[in-house]
Amino acid sequence: MKIFMFNKKIIYLILAAVFVVLAVFSYSQSRQAKKEKNVSPEQELMTLKVYFNNDKLDPEFSCYKVFPVERKVGKKTAVARAAIEELLKGPTEEEKAAGFFTSINTGVKIQKLVVENGTAKVDFDKQMEYQMGGSCRVSAIRSQITETLKQFSTVKNVIISVDGRTEDILQP
Repeated sequence: MKIFMFNKKIIYLILAAVFVVLAVFSYSQSRQAKKEKNVSPEQELMTLKVYFNNDKLDPEFSCYKVFPVERKVGKKTAVARAAIEELLKGPTEEEKAAGFFTSINTGVKIQKLVVENGTAKVDFDKQMEYQMGGSCRVSAIRSQITETLKQFSTVKNVIISVDGRTEDILQP
């Protein structure tokens, strides 16, 4: 009888250990999945819109016409910066398959973004102008940035600059 009780205790201990291992594994997997999305497990998500051109929704390509895609990101107070950062990442593979594309160069960085008195002032590094040409492309870039920022009720106007310059930037 003692051997049976002893074996029963061992079985319960083994089952408890297996349960603990599975629970820890499951938790670490969910943390890893959230980390891959750049969101901590404790962080809430928010939805932003990012505007791109789309050759399926606008087959004749009106340079200034852009369409929103939704992105989920970790909740932040600097929502305008988060939206522009998502815009600069460009469309995802899924979005590309749906016809979305960007006219903005890869590798562009935000140097400064301020929203005050209804105006968003965003300053980019010189990569924004690298091999820039064509009035259509310039219009597309302006539309992508402007519409992405104007989704917020605090933004009525947008001023785009490159290295602090507003006058001679994004010229065709």
